[in-house]
Amino acid sequence: MLWLLVVCSVVAVSGFDVYEDNHPNALGKSSKFFPFFTVVRISNNPCVGENNLNGTCYSRRVCASYDGIASGSCGGGLGVCCIIQRTCGGTSNLNCTYFINPNYPSSYAGGTRCSLTINKCNTNICQVRLDFLEFSLASPDFNGVCATDFFTVTGGSSIVPRICGENTGQHIYVDFDEGAVPIQLSVDTTASVAFGRRWNIKVMQIPCDSPSRAPVGCLMYYTETTGTVKSFNFGTAANPSPGPFVGVAGTRELANLNYGVCVRMNPGYCAIEWSADPNNNFSFTVTDNTIPANSQPDFGQSCTTDFVVIPNPQQNGVSVPYDRFCGSGFITTTTFSKPFVLTVVTDGGELGNGTSPDLGNRGFCLLYRQIPCPP
Repeated sequence: MLWLLVVCSVVAVSGFDVYEDNHPNALGKSSKFFPFFTVVRISNNPCVGENNLNGTCYSRRVCASYDGIASGSCGGGLGVCCIIQRTCGGTSNLNCTYFINPNYPSSYAGGTRCSLTINKCNTNICQVRLDFLEFSLASPDFNGVCATDFFTVTGGSSIVPRICGENTGQHIYVDFDEGAVPIQLSVDTTASVAFGRRWNIKVMQIPCDSPSRAPVGCLMYYTETTGTVKSFNFGTAANPSPGPFVGVAGTRELANLNYGVCVRMNPGYCAIEWSADPNNNFSFTVTDNTIPANSQPDFGQSCTTDFVVIPNPQQNGVSVPYDRFCGSGFITTTTFSKPFVLTVVTDGGELGNGTSPDLGNRGFCLLYRQIPCPP
């Protein structure tokens, strides 16, 4: 009878499955203490949750240990798509994290600094990409300075300017510094200014050997053959911030910028063309007290405060002796210079000496297309 009981027990135990994530330590522990168990490994692959957010496939237990949100199943139904969201004071060392304002998707009245600390998820991580899925902070002041609200990045080796205003749909890349120094994302807000702030920033960690890694010096990085590039806080409406001139709108264009917009040259393409958006009267309004009805492109030595740089440019198939472009209009420009980089520069403000302020500018919204190599 005792022999029969032991046999039945062994048979019963051998029928159990143990679901573990794809971590060697967890797997070894289960195998050691439960030699008759069948261990089913859940590959921790990227997934898309039922809420259309990106996550990682984990067991429900592991997802809960990360304070994640289980959104749909994955791994053949054995795991859950785990969405990681963090808000003020949070920390993450996972490959995909969403940095949200308190009580998101409700708006936030402001009044404090809200920060997220990002640590590398492994030693082969060199960079993060920040996608501004939603980004709505108070506008810059009349002079284009982010004084009321601003988003900053510290700890990385990339130089990231203060960013404020409306930037939903934008993205930036930030390089980790050498060693284990974390990157900190911070949103500073002022409660005295009544405004409903809202942000949802997707943070993706990029391996050092990934083809998706942006080159050094590229704050923005585009990989398609065609696309649209907008300056921070670009929009057709005037800046609502009050200023010293009655009836005169301030600038939407942010001050104190100096960054590179890079486009990856795809196989079979040899040049890139930049052009204004024909459906937008404010497509290029960088200097000259914006008056779209009298759009006037400026270039070269006329561009000393706010401008974009396109190296070795051509217009209508002819090389031009300048690489700076400003004003309130833009002539279609092509360059064969590689890598494909558009540099954006703005000075400390638009008021100048106070007697000839440069106001009403919106920034730019430029189209690009890569040009195939000749046969």
